[in-house]
Amino acid sequence: MQILESRLGSARQSDRAWSVERRKILDWLVMETREERFIDNIFVELCRRLLEAGLPVARATLHFRIHHPQWIGARILWRKGLSEAEIDTYEYGVEDSTPYLNSPLHEFNEGADEVRRHLDDPTAEGPNYPLYEELRTEGLTDYMIWPLYHTLGKRHAITFASDRPGGFDAEDIAFLSDILPALALVSEIRLKNRMARTLLETYVGPHASEQILAGATTRGSGVTVGAAILICDLRDFTRLSDLWPRDDVIELLNDYFDAMSEPIERHGGEILKFMGDGLLAIFPLTDPCACSQLLAAIDEAQAALSRLNEANLKKGHDPLGYGIGVHVGDVMYGNIGSRKRLDFTVIGPAVNIASRLESLTKELKRPVLLSRAFVERAGCAGELESLGAYALRGLDEPVDVFALSSAN
Repeated sequence: MQILESRLGSARQSDRAWSVERRKILDWLVMETREERFIDNIFVELCRRLLEAGLPVARATLHFRIHHPQWIGARILWRKGLSEAEIDTYEYGVEDSTPYLNSPLHEFNEGADEVRRHLDDPTAEGPNYPLYEELRTEGLTDYMIWPLYHTLGKRHAITFASDRPGGFDAEDIAFLSDILPALALVSEIRLKNRMARTLLETYVGPHASEQILAGATTRGSGVTVGAAILICDLRDFTRLSDLWPRDDVIELLNDYFDAMSEPIERHGGEILKFMGDGLLAIFPLTDPCACSQLLAAIDEAQAALSRLNEANLKKGHDPLGYGIGVHVGDVMYGNIGSRKRLDFTVIGPAVNIASRLESLTKELKRPVLLSRAFVERAGCAGELESLGAYALRGLDEPVDVFALSSAN
């Protein structure tokens, strides 16, 4: 009887100790993480606290499905001893790959509520995925995947792995399962914040998204900025749209915009909008190299478009023509539109001149035209060909126009 009472007393003390540690971690998750923006940092700290509480967690991951134009999902990986998490992203199509199809995550995503493997038990039943052998090599003894539920049944995944002989015991499992609801809430908040930022960056660009998230959401709000302006348009797109199948037209547009956009973004430009088969981009003059960066972007874009045209010719398609107009000046950068539907863009005479120069490329049969104002600002007159002054619609004075020389 005394032995039984002693064991019960020890169990009650253990329960109280576990309860205190659970409460500490739950209080920290709910009350003390509000100033931390990034879920990977919270996850690393959580794993550290779990270790301090006596849980034999040696490896843990979070798997999220995300809304991103390039990636279908992301994984946050922590290992014992790491002060920072490793973050990997996965492109669309990974769900059809052999490594994914032959993984416990695929089994989980097919509807399993839990996938668990005692890695140090050679008699364990179930599929022996390649991941399990990797984990054994790392000295891990137990592995499990659980769901992490967000609003409206959105299901993500969390994994824990142990390096203790025998793996996790019943108390460990209870401890870890108790913290999941709080972690789900904390992670959902960060994921939705990141999603909002990603969606804004996707549709309005990184700089505009920062302005909007900072509170620039009222009509007419904005600032005047100096910028080098680039407007590009695809030639004969209406004819191509009529002749080509729909999917081919979409592929053509995407390839064309890739060729133009990637150099612009790589050189510090901001694409504010796609306008059918055209785009509007600015290079803020806060960067003293903005004009030279714009010229470098055009040079790379033209090379990319040449490669694209070579590929199109091999497919039996006509080469793509385009026109680019470039100017520099002050623009109003902000919210314009109706009371309920706004567009974060730039307007002003400088934008109009860039647009008129782009239209002039059709008449002069030169793909890139630049204003004297831009050329003088960039200091590149010696590299360009002067075409003289042209009257542009809506302007009182003619504009001196330059073109890239034939050597370019």
